[in-house]
Amino acid sequence: MIVVGSVNADLVVRVDRRPAPGETVIGSDLVTHPGGKGANQAVAAARLGARVALLGRIGSDGNGEFLRKALAGDGVGLDHLVETPGPSGVALITVGADGDNSIIVSPGVNARLSEEDIAAAAGLLASARVVSLQLESPLATVLAAARTAARVVFNLSPPAVVPDELLAVCDPLVVNEHEAAVLLGRRGAPGPQARALLALGPRSVVLTLGAGGAVVAGPDGVTEVPSPRVEAVDTTGAGDAFTGALAWRLAGGEDLAAATAFAVRVGAASVRRPGAQSSYPYPEDLEAL
Repeated sequence: MIVVGSVNADLVVRVDRRPAPGETVIGSDLVTHPGGKGANQAVAAARLGARVALLGRIGSDGNGEFLRKALAGDGVGLDHLVETPGPSGVALITVGADGDNSIIVSPGVNARLSEEDIAAAAGLLASARVVSLQLESPLATVLAAARTAARVVFNLSPPAVVPDELLAVCDPLVVNEHEAAVLLGRRGAPGPQARALLALGPRSVVLTLGAGGAVVAGPDGVTEVPSPRVEAVDTTGAGDAFTGALAWRLAGGEDLAAATAFAVRVGAASVRRPGAQSSYPYPEDLEAL
């Protein structure tokens, strides 16, 4: 599988509660983790045993070298990870006492991942069973990658309006409840929301529900997939762990419902430890779930 997407340094502070507008609160020591939605998905899949390559950009700063080493250490293919003059992407992450997070992303050189980069990797992309995409890269670049892919797993995050052409090749479109509400313009029960998303044109849909598991929608109907119960320490990157695992199982030929059931377990395992990539499980970590 190939992941086209962002590579960020995650700057994380834990707080007892998030500040209100105009308020200052004291947090924990600052911790820096490797992150970025593209890198996270690639690492999640690699740790589970996938043969995975990442197409993206890192900056010429210290964060860039830190991020490259982290990806290489997890066995991600980096032939198309381009070092670019300028700052690497950075995510500013606040984690509350309940483990939930708030994130602001400064894209840095991720914003310069281009259609030319996609063209340079066209052979690699065409050979992949699955190409995983997100929206921390420019939309034109994401669309160019989707046009070359045999199968697209598209996580519409951060949420944005996207062209029908992109939705039409998603198999599946992966969104959480917030992203679904942005796309549909309303909130609702998971089953009806998943059906409404499918009506927008994707070949299939996976609606993730956090501790509630996920809902799968496709031509054969809607399937609810429960999640194992775990104690959440930090939810940062859990959606990326889910999507990376999902893409890997689909690349291996599993049907969407079975792949989603596996991915739900991976997402649940990832929230039990702090950080994004640092929390991602190996196969043996899933045995008790």
